[in-house]
Amino acid sequence: MVLGSIQFLMVAHLIQWLWMGTTLSPVEPSEAMSALKDGVVNTGTVLFAVALLSTVVLGRWFCGWGCHVIMLQDLCTWMLGKIGIRPRPFRSRLLLFVPLVLAIYMFLWPVVYRIAIAPYTRPNLAWPGFSSAFIVTDFWATMPGVLMSIPFFLVCGFLTVYLLGSKGYCTYACPYGGFFAPLDEFAIGRIRVTDACEHCGHCTAVCTSNVRVHEEVRDFGMVVDKGCMKCMDCVSACPNDALYFGFGKSAASRTPRTAERPKPREFDLTWTEEIAFATFAVLAFIATRGTYGVSLPLLFSSGVTVCAVFLVWKGWRTLGDENLRLHTFQLRMHGRLRPAGMAMVAVAVLVFAATLYSAGINAIGFVATRSDDRVTIPPQVVFSDNPVQLDPSMAVDAERAIALYRTISTIASGGYGINPVAQNAIDRRIAWLQSSLRRFDEAEATLRRAADRDGLNELVAAGIGRVLRGQRRADDAVRWYESTGAEHPRWFGLQDEYVQWLAEEERGAEAIAAARRALEREPSELFYMRRLSIVLVEKGSDEEVAEGLRLTERTLEIAPDNPFAYRALGVGYGRLGRTEDAERAMRRAAELAPNDWRLRQALGEFLLGSGRDQEGATLIKDATMQREREARP
Repeated sequence: MVLGSIQFLMVAHLIQWLWMGTTLSPVEPSEAMSALKDGVVNTGTVLFAVALLSTVVLGRWFCGWGCHVIMLQDLCTWMLGKIGIRPRPFRSRLLLFVPLVLAIYMFLWPVVYRIAIAPYTRPNLAWPGFSSAFIVTDFWATMPGVLMSIPFFLVCGFLTVYLLGSKGYCTYACPYGGFFAPLDEFAIGRIRVTDACEHCGHCTAVCTSNVRVHEEVRDFGMVVDKGCMKCMDCVSACPNDALYFGFGKSAASRTPRTAERPKPREFDLTWTEEIAFATFAVLAFIATRGTYGVSLPLLFSSGVTVCAVFLVWKGWRTLGDENLRLHTFQLRMHGRLRPAGMAMVAVAVLVFAATLYSAGINAIGFVATRSDDRVTIPPQVVFSDNPVQLDPSMAVDAERAIALYRTISTIASGGYGINPVAQNAIDRRIAWLQSSLRRFDEAEATLRRAADRDGLNELVAAGIGRVLRGQRRADDAVRWYESTGAEHPRWFGLQDEYVQWLAEEERGAEAIAAARRALEREPSELFYMRRLSIVLVEKGSDEEVAEGLRLTERTLEIAPDNPFAYRALGVGYGRLGRTEDAERAMRRAAELAPNDWRLRQALGEFLLGSGRDQEGATLIKDATMQREREARP
């Protein structure tokens, strides 16, 4: 009932957001990453903090009573039981550390990076300070799409159970368990036993966490296994009511009840296999968390990783063991390979080969992006009318990145990759690097091939427009923006870039005309109203400035408290000599978006122009410091 209620609340949360447009930020532990990385405290941060603190007292209770994936795994276990399958728990020594490693990667690594590494590699990456975000408008901003949820549930909710045993995902793939399990060691709340226990084994038989309950209470008087999730099934099943949840010594201070040494835990892998398959697990994780290969969300990637490890290990054992089964399938009998065993070996070989291939492609993609990131010349310089040669070291990085990107391109594009979805992004990066090297003809050819192959999209269209500008083919660029904008009137970014380019080139009348045409095509579109109003107040005549002010006020009636609309008002009032109105509008813009350095800088520049040098200089200095903090090398 508790787990079902959690599912109900999740659905209700989603419906409430769809209905009202704003809602509480996702109640999900992974949201706590934002607090450690960027200082943004949200509902997920509070949930995870409470869960961790309570675990120190109550033990690993959150996994058993508060996780929606647990219900999926229990459902799978129940369904398999109905068809006579009771998944045998997979037992590995080293893979037990996967959740802890993932937890460190998710929650501790961002802190270590910012404190110990960033000061030397990214000095501009300063700590932004703490802020809160308990109410959000974009519920899905930090979560994968709906289509990703279906394979996630199938793999992490069902396949992990079938292959690894009940709670298999919790044991070997859940990063939250990486913190809950070690904290459970110090919890004073545990499953304990009275003298009424007859060691009948009912408790172990019903435990879905694969804990040897009857042995642990016999040896220690309590359950000490860190996998115990306090679900109380063992307490309910005990025929003598000998088990109970109570407080006392922690597992860390346990002592054996008898002089006889507890039986050591048995594992399925030899130490040689442990090391080999732990190495393979690293490759499998890289293969599913790549840059330009098949990139999966971390929680999904961890589930796929452990399933891949099991399948390859099972295929390996199929070749060597005398007798081997996988549930109802006899893989090998008396040394002879059965049909199911042949299929198991084939699956293992396929998974192994696919993992190595994908890991290699993703590793090359990672190196390519690192070289790409070092090409830091601004786009406005690359596509300007004043040619600037790339720094020699950047030119080397650009050439290297182009070569590596071509290596991971699809076979049809001359590379070794097989992921057509990533090819469009690869082509755009190659075109950018070619442009930075001022090889605009090659960049244009790259982008047009991408458009011919995949169909024109907004990002490729914008790239072609920039390349035409870089070639000093301004008339061709205008024709491209106009024709493409007319054909795709809701490509807002493309139209915005076009108007801004004309404005920056001091072709104000053309910029205004282009903005008018965009609004005429979509007369109710707020975005185009704002763009026209801004270009009118910045580049228009006095009459056009007045028109821009009226249009800006109209946008504020539709969407009040937009800071950039108030900035446009300030610019327009300033051009008309209405200094007091301009200052009020500029200050209002800065108040609405206090963390936006652009608005603070605009206010500072206005005050400097009005003779208030001290206040204006202070605001510009603060804005400059904030811009440098946000800069990325």
